[in-house]
Amino acid sequence: MLTLYAIKSCDTCRKARKVLDHKGIPYKVHDLREDGLSAALLEHILHRVPLMKVLNTRSTTWRELPEEDKQDVDANKARRLILANPTLLKRPLLETNEGEILVGYRDGDYDKLQG
Repeated sequence: MLTLYAIKSCDTCRKARKVLDHKGIPYKVHDLREDGLSAALLEHILHRVPLMKVLNTRSTTWRELPEEDKQDVDANKARRLILANPTLLKRPLLETNEGEILVGYRDGDYDKLQG
């Protein structure tokens, strides 16, 4: 079964859920705010997607970080920031049955998925 890592209040996540529902594709939701983000789950994601691809530097959360947190971001610092602020992950993240993780959602991204 697919896993959608999302946040309920995120418009893009809602769009992705609507498409999956419309296509009749079964999936489970892991809400990053309610269910949390453990170090193990973050590493699971990072084994499939490059760190800088999932770090959302355009998010409100990023913009609200102190300037010193945004300076000289390396892999360890990015991990710490994401664990402290799970909304720094680009959303949604959709883990397929093959173990691939699709980052974000735009119209057409899930066209190849089947229910």
